[in-house]
Amino acid sequence: MTDLQVCSFNVRKIISSVLILLLYPTIVSCGCTCEVEDLKHDKGEALKYKLGSILSILVAGAIGVGLPLLGKKIKALSPENDIFFMIKAFAAGVILATGFIHILPDAFDNLTSPCLAQNPWGDFPFTGFVAMMTAIGTLMVDTFATGFYKRMHFNKSKPVNTTDEETAEEHEGHVHVHTHATHGHAHGSASPEEDLALSELIRRRIISQVLELGIVVHSIIIGISLGASGSPKTIKPLMAALSFHQFFEGMGLGGCITLAQFKSTSMAIMATFFSLTTPVGIAVGIGISSIYNESSPTARVVEGVFNAASAGILIYMALVDLLAADFMSPRMQSNLRIQLGANVSLLLGAGCMSFLAKWA
Repeated sequence: MTDLQVCSFNVRKIISSVLILLLYPTIVSCGCTCEVEDLKHDKGEALKYKLGSILSILVAGAIGVGLPLLGKKIKALSPENDIFFMIKAFAAGVILATGFIHILPDAFDNLTSPCLAQNPWGDFPFTGFVAMMTAIGTLMVDTFATGFYKRMHFNKSKPVNTTDEETAEEHEGHVHVHTHATHGHAHGSASPEEDLALSELIRRRIISQVLELGIVVHSIIIGISLGASGSPKTIKPLMAALSFHQFFEGMGLGGCITLAQFKSTSMAIMATFFSLTTPVGIAVGIGISSIYNESSPTARVVEGVFNAASAGILIYMALVDLLAADFMSPRMQSNLRIQLGANVSLLLGAGCMSFLAKWA
């Protein structure tokens, strides 16, 4: 190679290097679109759909959570019926798909955004970590709360008035089972069957409260996101998807609340709280839409962390407290028809909610 060729080669190399250095910032900026797009949204039409979403989601959530609560008065809707196993399996599939298909991918998008600093967000998989730790935390709350309530009840010793019991039994002329003190128990403990029933009741109450917590966290986040959006094209499919989602999520939660046998006032409060969270979130989103920048790094981090936490809670609750509890129950294990129906309902619920991910 002659000196002229070497010189020409070096010049081309230098020019290429300079061009790469000049164009690199442009390439990087194209990969990170953190600035809010200046789109001409029809704010009036968007507001109309937002108000419609509040009404639609409120009604859907109220009906969904209310139907299982009417089971005490309407036998067809009673949780003791076989059909309710199918309904709960369908609702659990909806909740499971919500965690895996709707919430977790959004959390990954937010926490792996190129708009966030590489250190620490790009150096560690925070989404999976937060979801994992939340699921473990839910397990701990589940077990510690259940253990606490069991100890609080079973450690209470209650006096036994054996004279009154024997007199009452002789008067009735048949074997009488006492709630807190049965014949043959010296310290006023309940029978093994009653202890088991009470333990199961405590467990169901813990499940319903933790499940509502996870649903409420997610509902507030999606409500604010919808309310802050300015695009009617985004809001319209979200309105339908979230109405469907709230209805069946409410069915699952309502079934848990009914099985927990809360007092009527407590059941009404829990049902109302669930029904209002997403509409309130939408109202908050409408109020802050003028100042809320969903593309800002802070908004991405907050939404990503809360979505990951919510996904961890919902996935744990759907798999452990809803599906495993029902699918491993003696009643379902001994009835092939219920087993087949519940499995089909589970796949149908998860499939329908997954299909909605195409629009929301």
